[in-house]
Amino acid sequence: MSILTIGIDLAKSVFQIHSMNARGTVLQRRKLSRSQFQTFLEKLEKGCLIAMEACGSAHHWGRMAQRLGPEVRLLPPHLVKPYVAPGKKNDANDAAAIAEAATRPHIKPVPVKTEEQQAF
Repeated sequence: MSILTIGIDLAKSVFQIHSMNARGTVLQRRKLSRSQFQTFLEKLEKGCLIAMEACGSAHHWGRMAQRLGPEVRLLPPHLVKPYVAPGKKNDANDAAAIAEAATRPHIKPVPVKTEEQQAF
């Protein structure tokens, strides 16, 4: 089965990935360094969805991913929070919550800003 949705929890040096298919079956949970993450993005299928919590670095990574083809959704953190398992806050669970929230139709994403928009 191919990856359909990828939730990514961004950090300074390590990114947590949570990939799932159309049925919500978890296909992959792993940590990647910055260089590994860039390689991971380059190998993704065009039809997959990448979701991240909206923050300054998410716009940078979102632009990079968009150039490579996948759809990118930046989600407001306060809308992702209800999907984190109670008492289980860590990077892996955050990535899972991001992936889950991205599949919900009522969650409205934040547009990815251009470098010029982000400069102000």
